[in-house]
Amino acid sequence: MVKYHWIRVRVRIILFCLVTGFTTYAQEDSLQQADPVFTLSGYLDIFYTYDFNQPITDYRQTFFYNYNRHNEVNLNLGYIKLEANHTNYRAALAFQSGTYPHDNYAQEPAPYGHIFEAHAGIALSKKNNVWLDVGIMPSHIGFESAVAYDNQTLTRSLVAENSPYYLTGVKVTHQPSEALSISLLMCNGWQRIQRLPGNSLPGFGTQVQYERKQLVFSWNTFFGTDDPDSVRRLRFYNNVYATWTLSAKAALTAGFDVGFQQETKGSSTYQVWYSPVIIFNYRMTDKWSVALRGEYYADASQVIIVTDTKNGFKTAGLSTNFDYQPFRYLRCRIEARWLKSADSLFTNGTTATDSNLFVTSSVVVTIK
Repeated sequence: MVKYHWIRVRVRIILFCLVTGFTTYAQEDSLQQADPVFTLSGYLDIFYTYDFNQPITDYRQTFFYNYNRHNEVNLNLGYIKLEANHTNYRAALAFQSGTYPHDNYAQEPAPYGHIFEAHAGIALSKKNNVWLDVGIMPSHIGFESAVAYDNQTLTRSLVAENSPYYLTGVKVTHQPSEALSISLLMCNGWQRIQRLPGNSLPGFGTQVQYERKQLVFSWNTFFGTDDPDSVRRLRFYNNVYATWTLSAKAALTAGFDVGFQQETKGSSTYQVWYSPVIIFNYRMTDKWSVALRGEYYADASQVIIVTDTKNGFKTAGLSTNFDYQPFRYLRCRIEARWLKSADSLFTNGTTATDSNLFVTSSVVVTIK
């Protein structure tokens, strides 16, 4: 009871800050503006995955955090979200449940695992083109989020699954023009709400994003560590992607990620991992669309994905995705995906194999 009372107290404090904390910012001219617009929304992503390797456990792979159950219907992600938007300030608070938070937030203390978003922002300029945001926010890295409804494919790319989905810290964003935005971040670490015990070094990040007509280009970085001070290895990460709208029906996304981490504390030698990915999306009708994906993830030094095998994690993948969207807030999806590794990493019954074929289906409902 003490733990849940503590959670309720924290929630009330967060809600109070989100709703009222920034009203002191308003100057005389902003006092004449309308009240903030409040939006309450919900999200449900219910899935079923069948793995043809038929693993003996329901939990399939250690490097997947979405749809990672075999032969069962389950909730991947569900959340309830409250947002407040004003010309001069904004805030969002969302609570989550499902297999995704269960798997991806396993390193966080129990209360934090239920927080999907908790952040607030304030405009720092009269033109409202400079913003300061603080709290638990979606990561700036990559073009795939935890929300399947917004992604081109049902399952996430290997590189998306193994880079931050969320960050906790401070972000300053400047939008010098309609097309260009630049962000600087300081965070608690590589996908961490609570800082790693024993680590005194915060993480830092940047984002440069350009969006113009048929092109979106984004370059995102992270610098920091995921170690305590005693064995600190510095980590540098780069994510670059571009999305081209080829026509009213077709779009192409290409991305490349590369990371560097010191072999040991103070070392001048770095371990490297990288991943290219390409996705082609085609809308056949107003309700039907298809997506094709090719990807490769190489982590021979096992910095991110530990395999304890000769070649580390070197895996290529192909997938095809069909979507049916009969209504604006309802999306039905099915995807077939095949992975091929340099080593036998995948469970095949009670043995190991170097390939994995599985089919995932999902029904996604958004409520706004």
